[in-house]
Formats: sequence, C-alpha cells, structure tokens
Amino acid sequence: AGLWKNIIPDSHNDWLKKRKTDFKNFIAIGSKKNIEAAIFKTFSLGVSTNRNAWCYHFGNKKLSRNIQNTIKSYNNNLKSFDDAYPSTNKIDRTKILLSFLDNDPTKISWSEGLKQKFIRNEYLSFKEETITRSIYRPFTYEWLYFNKDLNERVGLISTFFPNEQKDNHVISFPGIGGLHKFSPLMVNHIPDLCIADGRNSQCFPLFVYYKNKHDSDCHDLLEEDVDNEVVKQDAITDEGLKHFQEVYPGQVITKEDLFYYVYGLLHSPEYRERYADTLRKELPRIPRVKTYEAFKEFSDAGRRLGEMHVNFDTQPIYQGVEIDTGNKNLTSEDYRVTQMKYGKGKDKTILHYNERITVSGIPLEAYDYVVNGKPALDWVVERQCVKTDKASGIVNDANDWAIETMHNPRYPLELFLRVITISLETMKIVNNLPALDILEN
Repeated sequence: AGLWKNIIPDSHNDWLKKRKTDFKNFIAIGSKKNIEAAIFKTFSLGVSTNRNAWCYHFGNKKLSRNIQNTIKSYNNNLKSFDDAYPSTNKIDRTKILLSFLDNDPTKISWSEGLKQKFIRNEYLSFKEETITRSIYRPFTYEWLYFNKDLNERVGLISTFFPNEQKDNHVISFPGIGGLHKFSPLMVNHIPDLCIADGRNSQCFPLFVYYKNKHDSDCHDLLEEDVDNEVVKQDAITDEGLKHFQEVYPGQVITKEDLFYYVYGLLHSPEYRERYADTLRKELPRIPRVKTYEAFKEFSDAGRRLGEMHVNFDTQPIYQGVEIDTGNKNLTSEDYRVTQMKYGKGKDKTILHYNERITVSGIPLEAYDYVVNGKPALDWVVERQCVKTDKASGIVNDANDWAIETMHNPRYPLELFLRVITISLETMKIVNNLPALDILEN
C-alpha cells in the first residue's frame, strides 16, 4: 500500500515535468496568429535546404560548381522525361515520376519540393547572386546558395536578410520540443535551421525588410531605399515596447534596449532553470523585472553578449595558452587543418590542431559555455575540418574559407583561441546577471 501515487494532468495535459503556472503572465516573445500582445511582430525558422552538402560550402567557387552540377543533372533528367513522355499531364507525370528519377546521390539530392518542381515541368537556372554568407552552426561561417529552387523551406528569413548589404541581428533559440537544453545565440547572417537546435531553431530579428511600403506598416518605417525596392522596419512592436515602458516611468527605453534585454534575460541561469520544463513545450515568454536598474543590467549584458557572439571571429585571441610548433618556423601550409583532436584521454586542456601544432593550457572553465547542446569550443573543433559527405562525395574543406575568404591560413587556429575568449567572457557576464526578481502583473 502507498506504493502508487495518482498523477493528475494539468490544464496543458502535462503529466510529468509540468509547466510553471506564472509563465502565462509574461508577455509572449512572438505570436504567429497575432492572438495576443507580443514583443516581436514576426519570427521564422532558420533555412532548411534538405540538401546541405550541396547548398553549403566553405569555398565559394566550389559551392558554385556543385550547384551548377546538380542543376545540370536535374535539367537533363527533366529533358529526358519530356523526350520520353512529351504529352503526359500532371497526374500521369506524378505516377511515372518515382520510377523515372535519377537517384544517383553524387548528382542530385531529391526532396519533396524538388520533385514537385519536376512534376510542374520547371527547369532551373543557376543564380550566382544568391550565394551569400551564412551561419551554418554556432561560430561557423559557410557560403550558402540561398535560393528557393534548391532550399526546401526558407520561411521569412529573406525578409530578415534580403541581401548582403542589409544589416540585421537575430536572436535564435530552440523551438518547441527542442533536442537540447534551452540556449540562445545571436547571429548577423542567414541562420541554418539547426543553428540553435538540432532541428527547429526559431529566429527573432531586430529589423525586418519589405519589398515595398504596401507590405509594411508605414508609420513604423525606418529606412527606404532610393529605388523604393526595400523598406526597413523595426521588428519590435510598439505594444511590446509600451509593456515595458509603462512600469519604468520617466526612463528612456528604446526598441533596441528591449531587444538586448530579451537576449540578456534568455541567458539568465535562474530563468532557464526555473522554466526549463516550460521552455521545452512553449516559446519563451518574457517577464518584467521589478526595477529599471535590473532591466538596464539585463539589457547592457545582452548588448555585450550580442556584440561578442555576432562578431565572433574578430574577438581578441586568448593569450593564456602555449602553442608548440616544435621550434619550427611555420609556413602557410603548416596551418592547414584536417581534424583537430583533444589530448589523450579526452584531455581538453590540450588541443592537437594538426601534426605540427599543439595548444596546451586551455582553461577548462571555457567549456562551461554551452550552445546548441555542446561547448562553443567543441563546435570549432567539430566544424573546422575537412569532411567528405558520404552520399554525394562532396568534400567540404574549412581551409577554403580561411584562405579564399579570410586570406588567413591561420584562421581555424585563431578562431579556436578567439572562442576561448568568448566563452570565458560569456560565462563571466552570465554569472554576474542580476537576480530574476520578477514584477507581478
């Protein structure tokens, strides 16, 4: 007797790891159906290509070649189909399609969207101008072929980053049912779907860009191009800003202050621990802290964190390590990386960059900064490498970015040292955030 306990589901039908009831009192960070007040007027998933090996690459020229090759394969396949079945209608094409497609993974990667283009008899053309910088994984730049022809889902990302010349900052974090513990990351280039989670990163922008005035609320207009092609607008709502301004009378709070307040608060260990179970099931809701001083501390901290995380590859190189080169004067080729490895027995105080360069004295506390399920430093080790995609055979070489884009063969090594600095400084800021003293509505 007494071994069993009755469990009653709550109003959300949660049986275990139930949500905090006060969470619903906070303002929504975003609302797709606009059924309640929210801080952001819009948000989006990151880009989903469904063919990452083809659409992402460290080398701009190699990416162009890969895309042209797969477009050629697609168009040849479509022409062969048209030649074989010149008079088929859409229904007949659909029936024949699966048995006709060239499924050689070294030529093409099919997805449902691409199959539908095939059924609609749509030929593709290569558009070099759609190649752009992207943040593929935390602290990892790659070139992206940002084009709906070969990207399965782009969401609203094109309104956040309409072209390379338009600046923006985006707060990303795991969506509902994320694979990892909640962690935010700010980026300033197009983010991949998995930038902050393994499958569904949600992205909230500082600005949004529309093709013309008719697509936007003109009263909130910040900037209009001379050619009237793109207009710039705040993504923070007037209602969201007022929600915070009204509790700190006499204080000047801007939409940018609120944007960075959100980023600072989402880093609060107290917030993330208290609402951990809720954040797995809902998008964040943002509380108001009791004092303006605390609001400003969170906002200032968010601004400092955002500056580091966005400009990760220009942060100071950490000087507290020893770099052993075997007393040799290194050439550019000596900095080539294939796969970094930690020390024997996974000793993370040591990094074997390659067979010529070893880094030692790495502070273990640098691994405390975790984003998207693993330490930031582990992302550098994992992504700065030479990797061959098993299906397509495409070789993606991090040295291409270092040499062709950065004109610095030392870039992968320096990036690791910069991320040590970022990790230590991030944890210093996070550990000094104010207590989460929430104002009751």
